[in-house]
Amino acid sequence: MTGPPQRPFEEIVAEHGALVLRVCRALVGPTDAADAWSETFLSALQAYRRLPAGSNIRGWLVTIAHRKAIDQLRSAARRDGGTGELPEVAAPEPEHDEALRAALDSLPPKQRGAVIYRHLAGLSYGEVGKLLGSNATAARRSAADGIANLRKRLSKGTQ
Repeated sequence: MTGPPQRPFEEIVAEHGALVLRVCRALVGPTDAADAWSETFLSALQAYRRLPAGSNIRGWLVTIAHRKAIDQLRSAARRDGGTGELPEVAAPEPEHDEALRAALDSLPPKQRGAVIYRHLAGLSYGEVGKLLGSNATAARRSAADGIANLRKRLSKGTQ
């Protein structure tokens, strides 16, 4: 089955590259974000010609980034003998990002994922639910709880 010709992959990277990098940075931290980004687009390039016409490219790329981030975190946990929890971010960041980064890192995994995928990547709650292994209703609740926790933490100035 052949559809209309796809856009050049370079256009996809140019359009969505910054978003995917922000998602990778939020998922694995600034130190490993470039590796996750590269792995995401390498995998996407290999699968791009099989992507059905009319697909949600942003959602597809964020899904790949999600999986690559999980792979990186699991690999790091095996190397370090860790628990598989999200790593502490040791790399220096601009001062205005530090409080938000710390607050985001302190959220429970489902809330953190829901906030990242919904508010940073702009995915629908249905797409967020699929990525988190739940449904749209649970994703909406996790995102709302995550935003509420972020507001509480940031308004108190605690990290």
